[in-house]
Amino acid sequence: MESTGGPYLNTAAVTSPVGIARLLQMTFGCTTFSLVAHRGGFSAAYGTFCMFVWTFCFAVTVFIITCEFTHLHSCLSISWGNFTAAFAMLATLMSVTAAVIYPLYFVQLGCYPIGCEVRDFRIAASVFAGLLFIAYAAEVFLTRAKPGQVTSYMATVSGLLKIVQAFVACIIFGALVNDSQHDKYVATQWCVAVYSFCFVVTVVVVAFSVTGKTALLWFPFERSVVVYTFGAVLLYVSAAVIWPVFCFDSKYGSPRRPDLCAKGRCPWDSQLVIAIFTYVNLLLYIVDLAYSQRIRFVSHL
Repeated sequence: MESTGGPYLNTAAVTSPVGIARLLQMTFGCTTFSLVAHRGGFSAAYGTFCMFVWTFCFAVTVFIITCEFTHLHSCLSISWGNFTAAFAMLATLMSVTAAVIYPLYFVQLGCYPIGCEVRDFRIAASVFAGLLFIAYAAEVFLTRAKPGQVTSYMATVSGLLKIVQAFVACIIFGALVNDSQHDKYVATQWCVAVYSFCFVVTVVVVAFSVTGKTALLWFPFERSVVVYTFGAVLLYVSAAVIWPVFCFDSKYGSPRRPDLCAKGRCPWDSQLVIAIFTYVNLLLYIVDLAYSQRIRFVSHL
């Protein structure tokens, strides 16, 4: 029988620069959570989050390498380029968060009371967690859209920013549920509605891009995303004005942190975190809008 088609295995999946970066991700991820599980240890919600990040990213990276090496991704009903670009950006954000949280809460210079061996394992895990972040950031750098290059939407700056915007919104939601007193005024409830609406629409945009279903929409996807981004900028501008006024103005809230406010469960702290990341997301949406306009202009040249 004559052979049909190309080779069954795609060696470029592990020999190309992106493939090497993914192999490093798999190695560093496995090493990190193994060190923590063996002797480093973890506890509370912070440690559980770090372990989830490392195991989740490791599992998905193994899945991606396996699918590309065996060409199995061609059997999946998703936009593979959008999926890998979106995951690389998400993994970068999650891994850098874990790389900061774990040493902050679990690493100490002295041996007492955990013992020198446990301390050394935690330091080693923190080092590999940092290397894991660098490996994922390298993939984002290698796969991002180059000027004039036709590529997946999620590999463009606008697509990557969608992941960052959703991630920042998750941080805002985490602060909201941590006794932020967001239901105290109608104005602050409006801000919560802004965060929720923009998060949901951003996730929908990412979902349609990853699943490759944008062509089935009855309206132009790219133009609609630009219009939504403009609307998100306006909504976040309103939240960026309203939230600080109703949380830190002396008439409605407190300009300074109350002296008797408990550490870790202080509404003022949560309100400050929300205010900071509101401005972060506002800046991200403005950059996203500016870049989207630039892409539309260049595409018509």
